[in-house]
Amino acid sequence: MNRRFAHTFHIPVMGIGFTIDTPVKVAQYGISSVISLVDDLLMEKMREFHSLKLNIPFEAISNKTEDSRAKRITAYLNLIDKIVIEKFEELKNSALEKGSELKKHLEMLPAYSKLIQEYNKILQGSDRVKKIQNWLKENLSIGSIDVNIMTKLDKTNYNGKNEELPAEYNDAHAALRGFALSDLESSIVFSAGMHPRLYGYIENFDDFYPDEKGFIKKKIILKVSDYRSAIIQGKFLAKKGLWVSEYRIESGLNCGGHTFASDGYLLGPILEEFKKNRETLIQTAHEILVQALKNKNRPFTETPLNIKITTQGGIGTAEEHQFLIDYYKVDGVGWATPFLVVPEVTNVDNNTIDLLCKAKEEDLYLSDISPMGIPFNSVKGNTKDIEKQQLIEKGKPGSSCPNKFLTFNSEFTNKPICTASYRYQNLKRKEIETKNFSLDEYNKKYSEIVDKSCICVGLGTSALLANGIETKVEGKGVSVCPGPNMAHFYKPVSLKDMVNHIYGNINILDSKTRPNMFIKEITMYIDYLKNRINKTQKPFTDKQIKYFDTFKNNLMNGIEYYRELTSNIRIKYQNIKADITKELKRTEDKLRNIDM
Repeated sequence: MNRRFAHTFHIPVMGIGFTIDTPVKVAQYGISSVISLVDDLLMEKMREFHSLKLNIPFEAISNKTEDSRAKRITAYLNLIDKIVIEKFEELKNSALEKGSELKKHLEMLPAYSKLIQEYNKILQGSDRVKKIQNWLKENLSIGSIDVNIMTKLDKTNYNGKNEELPAEYNDAHAALRGFALSDLESSIVFSAGMHPRLYGYIENFDDFYPDEKGFIKKKIILKVSDYRSAIIQGKFLAKKGLWVSEYRIESGLNCGGHTFASDGYLLGPILEEFKKNRETLIQTAHEILVQALKNKNRPFTETPLNIKITTQGGIGTAEEHQFLIDYYKVDGVGWATPFLVVPEVTNVDNNTIDLLCKAKEEDLYLSDISPMGIPFNSVKGNTKDIEKQQLIEKGKPGSSCPNKFLTFNSEFTNKPICTASYRYQNLKRKEIETKNFSLDEYNKKYSEIVDKSCICVGLGTSALLANGIETKVEGKGVSVCPGPNMAHFYKPVSLKDMVNHIYGNINILDSKTRPNMFIKEITMYIDYLKNRINKTQKPFTDKQIKYFDTFKNNLMNGIEYYRELTSNIRIKYQNIKADITKELKRTEDKLRNIDM
């Protein structure tokens, strides 16, 4: 299919439930999006919701069903696929209707004016029905229904006799199997780092291998933080006969959800390295892949398969979007946080939308609430935090832990439990009460314990509330994880308006000055470094001093890179040049003034 009019942006996974059925809302317009595979219980509820809505027979998959997690995921993805295909066919069949969905599709594409000219010529000609059908087949693309697995979420599961199940029944393994056995022709995004055992499990499914023409039904996308990680993981998978079709480079800090900060390496220099080494990445992986496929007696092509390079994290203007495409030659750009205020696209309840629209920069912060022990973006005043604080004030902190997706801690129990659970927090509080801490030390330790929040429930609840689905088990508390960019998107907007903003046809940002995405990332890394230094007990060890010095030097090198970059920026991007140039000296001075 010719994708010359395809969109240059995609909608990444957000939380657990915010994009759980986003493909149903955007794929018919050629927009790709990503579903989280964390919560099969939520997927089961959403499958029932959509089945009833469309009068499709629904049969629940109970916990007693063997391999229930994988089967729920397969069933849900198959339903989403069916709905999307039907919507796309309806859209194409509406070609001759006024105000049709096809018109909406065309109007949102980046090549809108050229498309309309072509389409109008067909409408005015003879035998237009057949010509329209051929033109649509040649030019319109359906958005991809992609899925995401956070590789770290691969807890062990148990049978009814409390016996540990084999590794293939672990959460991430079962989710992978659920996707692999589905009807989808799309991609799976692996995030949060390399997982050798999980990657090895992919070998069991034929859909991940190329055929004799190089077609892969189920593609692999890796979310990576730098080129080194990309080439290591790409080679690892190639040795198994598996091709990485896309690398998604995300800012370590200037993003939503969990953050994976680098040691001061910035997005611009990282993208530059990918730009320079793209062909090396392709050729290196291709040579390994061909040999592996030969060893497996599987088909292969002498011509290297395609690799896409995309990026995401903190993009907020059409100019930034296009600059990334033009200068760094990326194949696409991810827009996540801004879509939290597009009710047509994401599952965000009205209360949370209002909270996000009113959020200022000081309300958006990097928290320690995640039971995974990884910094997590949050917003002050979210209802899950309010719910958590009410339990703390009652002297009963912690969650009942209904889903148990983050049960990784075994300090006090043989079977791991979650650090946000009431059970863990009660045991941990009793432990610190036996220590001879000063009042200040005790209060600090206590706060660290009860700060953990049940995000595996909180990040999915909004999907239930937004669709009027009961939340008796989950409660009504919503966790939400926007990036810092949220501060500048101040009102709910339509899908069409957001797409028009992305392509520079309108501006939906607030009137306040918004920092350039690269500058924002620098300031976040400086603040992150200062915070690490302040939290580290003095005197510093030689190892700690070396780490801080390396981090600072990497940031200095990044600043110097942007200084050189501005001298090469074309007239078309003078606003970006001006914004970076204006702030570089200030950020450099701020970095130099960090006291160790």
